[in-house]
Amino acid sequence: MHAIRLHEFGPAEQLRYETLPDLEPGPGQVRIAVRAAGVHLLDTALRQGFSGSPMPLPVLPTIPGREVAGTVDRVGPGVDDSWLGRAVVAHIGQVPGGYAELTVTEAERLHPIPDGVEAATAVAMIGTGRTTLGILGFAEVTAETVAIVPSAAGGIGTLLVQYLAAAGATVIGLAGGKAKADQVYENGAELAIDYLDPSWPDAVRARYGDRPATLLFDGVGGEIARTAVDLLGAGGVRLVFGWSGGQAELDDQALAERGVTSQVVLGPPMLERARGLRALETRALAEAAAGRLRPAVQSFPLAEAAAAHRALEARETTGKVVLLP
Repeated sequence: MHAIRLHEFGPAEQLRYETLPDLEPGPGQVRIAVRAAGVHLLDTALRQGFSGSPMPLPVLPTIPGREVAGTVDRVGPGVDDSWLGRAVVAHIGQVPGGYAELTVTEAERLHPIPDGVEAATAVAMIGTGRTTLGILGFAEVTAETVAIVPSAAGGIGTLLVQYLAAAGATVIGLAGGKAKADQVYENGAELAIDYLDPSWPDAVRARYGDRPATLLFDGVGGEIARTAVDLLGAGGVRLVFGWSGGQAELDDQALAERGVTSQVVLGPPMLERARGLRALETRALAEAAAGRLRPAVQSFPLAEAAAAHRALEARETTGKVVLLP
């Protein structure tokens, strides 16, 4: 089989396209002939050897990737033969191995891909989709909600905008560049702004007032988060699920005086509220099958995994990035 292997931590060029022996499933496992593999921003941090990420650093050499969709072509001892030939998707957990033509995982991790859902879409929903729904579990969304979504053209941002707009909320989406902002409009945002223009907060205030927002979905942090928090009105809520732009140093006392609250929603809080990740995965796939959530997907050939990493790090991608063997 062909796979992407990482032998040394470092830049994207360390991702090598290699030929390896075919994998065989062990007890309780299946082998998946991969049709699409997800790429996550966390993958780029692990590739560089950043030990502060939520996942432990892998033992090298390693095959990165934790989200796969494809067809079960072999089952291990103790696995029902009915899985053979089925189109499935799985988040394979903290054991990497997704950037490959073949991967093995426990049968208990499998979800059948619903009819009409493509492999790349299923990959987007098993990871990005489940996280989006987990985040939304902390939000009380009504027709009176005014939500700011930074990185609104990204994988999670795209789904947040769709969900919020469908629920009747007013959505203010931020994206890097006019082309991405146009896509945010297409997903239902009432206002989509290029955050590369430093005057973007003025555009929000000109349209909605000084502090119009009730809800901030912060997966970016940094200067964008600091600016967006100033647009939250009294009683506003900031839901934090990422720091791709660095930590946002905020005046907690000033926020408290305005009644603005901030909550990190990843990890144990999300697991407790959602009653486990599998429930979120099942719901995410159902939302895609029903057409209520439509992930944006940008694909790269498996052999070009390094290019996918570079584009993701440079914020040149839209939606969920997937590799196609």
